[in-house]
Amino acid sequence: MPRSPVEAQTPRMQPLARLPVFFSLAGKRAVVVGGSAAAAWKAELLSAAGALVDVYAPDACEEMLSIAAAPPQGKVRVHDAPWRPQDLKGAAIAVGACENNDEAERFAFAARDCGVPVNVVDKPAFCDFAFGAIVNRSPLVIGISTDGAAPIFGQAIRAKIEAMIPLGFARWAQAARSWRSTLKLSGLSFNARRRFWQLFTARALNDPHAEPGRTDYDALLRKTEAEGDAPDRGSVTLVGAGPGDPELLTLRAVRALQSADIILIDDLVSPGVLDFARREARKMMVGKTGFAPSCKQDEINALMIKLARSGKRVVRLKGGDPLIFGRASEEMEACRDAGICTDIVPGITAAQGAACSLGISLTRRRSARRVQFVTGHAENGRLPEDIAWASIADPAVTTVVYMPKKTLNDFAQNAISRGLNPATPAALVIDATGPSEKAVVRTIATIAGEIDGCGTAPAILIVGAAVQDSALLRASPTPGAGAHRQVTMPQ
Repeated sequence: MPRSPVEAQTPRMQPLARLPVFFSLAGKRAVVVGGSAAAAWKAELLSAAGALVDVYAPDACEEMLSIAAAPPQGKVRVHDAPWRPQDLKGAAIAVGACENNDEAERFAFAARDCGVPVNVVDKPAFCDFAFGAIVNRSPLVIGISTDGAAPIFGQAIRAKIEAMIPLGFARWAQAARSWRSTLKLSGLSFNARRRFWQLFTARALNDPHAEPGRTDYDALLRKTEAEGDAPDRGSVTLVGAGPGDPELLTLRAVRALQSADIILIDDLVSPGVLDFARREARKMMVGKTGFAPSCKQDEINALMIKLARSGKRVVRLKGGDPLIFGRASEEMEACRDAGICTDIVPGITAAQGAACSLGISLTRRRSARRVQFVTGHAENGRLPEDIAWASIADPAVTTVVYMPKKTLNDFAQNAISRGLNPATPAALVIDATGPSEKAVVRTIATIAGEIDGCGTAPAILIVGAAVQDSALLRASPTPGAGAHRQVTMPQ
C-alpha cells in the first residue's frame, strides 16, 4: 500500500533542571565576598572570564592574595574590609562564600535588591545561578551541571570530555573567531560560507594539534570556491543510523545530522538518533516498511532531488548501513543522474548489532571462515529464487538473513533440503540493540516457530556454528550490555 512522505514533529525540549547560559564578563565588575579557598577559586574563575573582580575579605587567604598578584585575565582587587550592600551596585555578578545561612540570606537579598545575579557557595537555596564543572578550550567552553545532585559525577563526566577534546581545539576555535569577519567579506554566498565552516570543522577534527594559520584559511577558501555553486545547489547524504542504539552512531553521522537542512527518515530509525540532529532541521518520515504502507521509491528519489536543487543539504537517514539492503544504489543513481552532489556515511549494520547483542563473533578461525549476507524476500515479498543454497549449506559459513519474518519457514526448509544440517545453530534477534531487544537461539530446524514473537519490530536471522558461542551469555553476560535483552537457548 502506498503512502506519502509526512512531516515529522520535532521533539519538544525536555524539562531542564538549569538553563545553561554563558555570561559575557569581559571588562565588567564582579563582586566576591569571602577570603577562603572556595572564594579564591571563584575569583580566579571570574578573572579568567575577563571580569574586574572586587573581593571583600578582612582575612583573605594566601591563595586569594596570590591570585590578586597574578590574575589570569581581569584585575582582582582585595579589599581588607567586610562587604556592604552598596558595594554590590553596578556589579554584573556576585558570589559569596558565606559562613552561615543568616549571612547568606542577607548577601543574596542585597544582591537581588541591586539587580545582580547571585551565587552563594554550597548554599543552593540562595543562588540565582550555579557554577558547573568546566572543560576549557577557550573560546570553546563546555559547562557541566548535575543541579547539585552529584558533583562528583559531574567531575567524572568532565574528565571524560577532557580526554575526548584535544587542547588544540582552542587554537582552532580562536582561528574561527578571527576568520569569521574576513569570510563575510569574501563574497561567498550564505550556503558557500556554511560549506567553508564544514570543511574547517573536518580539518580541525582530522588534525586538532595543528596550528591553524593564514595558509589554512586560504586553502579552505580555495576548496570552497572550487566547488563552484555546489553549496547553493544543495546535496544529498545517505547516512546509516545503525541498528537501533543511538550510541552506535558514528561521529561522521553525527556531523551530517548536525549540518542538515532536511532529514528524510526511515521507519526503522530509532527516535533517539534524532536527538543528535540539528534542531532547526526539517524532518520528514519517508518510511518503507515491509508488508505495510510505504512511500514509493520513485517518490523518495524525486523528493531528495527537488530539495537538493532548492539549495538544501538533505540527509537520507536509514536504519543500519544504507549500503546493505538499503536501496542506496537506486537513490545514489537518481541523484547523480540529476547532477546532485552525493555522499555516503556508512553505519553499523544489523548483523553486527545482533552479533554484539548475542556476544558472538560472526567468524571463527576454524569453523566459520566466511560471512554472507542474504535477503529474506524478493521484490514480490517471497523468498528469492536465486539464493545459492550450496553456499547456505556450507558448514564453514555464517549466514545472516535480513528481513526474514515472512519467509523464515520457507528459508529453513529449503536450506535443510539443500544440505544444511538441521542441527545447525540459528539465532533470531528482534529489535537488535533497541529498547525491546529479544534474542532466541534454536536450531535451523526449529527457529521458524519463534517468528510469531516478533510483532512489528525488525528481525534478523544468524545461522551457523558461530551462533553456538552465544551459550557463553548464560554463564558470563557481556558487561554493561543488553540489560533489557532476553536470551533463550537451544532446548
